[in-house]
This record gives sequence, C-alpha cells and structure tokens, in this order.
Amino acid sequence: MTAFAPAAAAQLDEQPDEQLPVPYGFVAGIAAGVVGPYSDPPGANDWSCSPGVEHPHPVVLVHGFTASKTTNWQTISPLLVNAGYCVFALTYGVPDGAVFPQDQLGGFTRMERSAEELDAFVDRVLAATSAERVDLVGHSEGTLMPQFWLQFLGGADRADDYVAVTPLYDGTLADPLPVAEIADEFGVREPLSAVTGVACEVCPQFVSGSPYLERMNARPGGAAVPGITYTTVMTRYDELVIPYTSGVLDAPNATNIVVQDGCEADLSDHASIISTRRTGQIVLNALDPANAVPPPCTVALPALGNEVVGAP
Repeated sequence: MTAFAPAAAAQLDEQPDEQLPVPYGFVAGIAAGVVGPYSDPPGANDWSCSPGVEHPHPVVLVHGFTASKTTNWQTISPLLVNAGYCVFALTYGVPDGAVFPQDQLGGFTRMERSAEELDAFVDRVLAATSAERVDLVGHSEGTLMPQFWLQFLGGADRADDYVAVTPLYDGTLADPLPVAEIADEFGVREPLSAVTGVACEVCPQFVSGSPYLERMNARPGGAAVPGITYTTVMTRYDELVIPYTSGVLDAPNATNIVVQDGCEADLSDHASIISTRRTGQIVLNALDPANAVPPPCTVALPALGNEVVGAP
C-alpha cells in the first residue's frame, strides 16, 4: 500500500479561517439534502463572482442520477471555492409535476431534455462572469448527459476541461455481460424499456446499447469530443457502472484514472468516490495541472465514504 503524500494532505487540510470547511464523506451530502433540500452547495452560485487570471473558467458542477446540487457537491464545491474558482451548480431533470421526494432530486428526465437545461444554465454562468468557457465536473449521469450538450447543443465551443467521476460512456451492464443480446433473444428489451421509462425516462438510456449511447459514440473518434480535455475518474468498486471500465476514453485528449491505482486503501464506491480527499485532489489537479500535487491515499470506505486520514 502507498502512504498518502504529506504535501497533498497539507494542501487539502490547511484552511485559513476565511475559507469554507470541506467535509469528507458522503454523509455530508445526505444530511444537507435533509436540512436544506433546495440549497446551494457551500460557496456555489455566487453570481457576483468574477474569475481571476489563474482560474479564468468558472466551474459548473453536474450531479448524478437521483441526486441534486445540494446532495452531490458538499465536498467538491467548497474545495474548489477555497482554491479560487467561481463555482456554479444546478439541479436538472426534475419531472414536471413531481412530488416529494422526487421534486427534490434530479436526473430523471431524458438526457436530451436535461442537456437543454444545462445549456441554459451555462449561458447564464457565462453572462454573469463574462467568461468565454466553463470547466465541467460531473458525477455519474453528470458525466454522460453533458455529452449531448457538447456534441449537439454547441457546448464544445463553450467548454474546456471536463472532469468526469464514475463515467459510463458505454453505459452500464456493458460487455462482457451480453445484456442487450439476452434481452433481444427473449424479446423483452422494448417492453422492459417501456415499463422502466414510465417511472424514469432516463433509466433505459443508461443501459449499454441504448439508442442514446449509440448516438453518443457514433462519431469517428468515439465519445471524446475534440477540443475538450477529459479526465475520467473511476473506481474498481463501482456497483452501478458495470464494468467500471465503461468510463475509459481511448482518446488523445483523455486521461483515465482509477483511484485504486497507487492506493489500494481507497475502497470508495459509486457514490462515496465524489466525497473523498483523493478524488478532491484529482479534480484540483485536472483543472490546474501546472500546480498538481500527488493525491493523498487514505482509507476511504464505501457507501458513506468515511475516511481514516493518514492510514497506510
């Protein structure tokens, strides 16, 4: 096992009084969703924020399925604000007429519709900050839905860096599991999609081989959009993206990172990976590679993402 780098830990932990506290562990997001279900994550959506020379691109945070701006970004938002970024976050994909608890959660509507919400939000961010482009940090569905924005809504002209945590460019239940072939053999693919789509429009789009995914990967270079700098962050213990290598982008403008490489103590899963110190530093490094430092290695547990800081 690899001990975490003291320099990296210092960068993450030494926070002057004027900086925002950064909670580590997904329990912070769950608690925030209960206390203030529509609230902005710490430091986000300051519409008077003006990007500085060091970080000229505002960062837009794009949450995952059944999450929201509140629950998904309790760790990453204050971490980025403390590092000098203008940070913005939206909740998208809430169905029309939704009632509790679905009215507090996002990512349910078809990704094409959610991409239109992202498009409008980015325009608002650019107008408020006078920036030319944004950087994106997405988690789960927030790595896949923006692909439609980039490819078909002109997003590639308004984006630069794209940090994708637990991405699923080939969907879930992808090869080597022949889910699509089995569904076709028994003639149940369309009925299952119809039934699932009634309660959750987006759900059939996640499955490997869906028309949405085929469209996202139809370009000659695959899912990676030219001109965008991708950093994909995966965990071997992803229980929702199966296999986790669905997040790999084989493209010259993509860097693929598995958090366990160099840190076997990191046991984070699909949800908890977004709230660990290691992922936090990887995000900072991706957005500012000139000042990158080795990400710390801590014991990160699945589910709630609690950590034993400094453990080997």
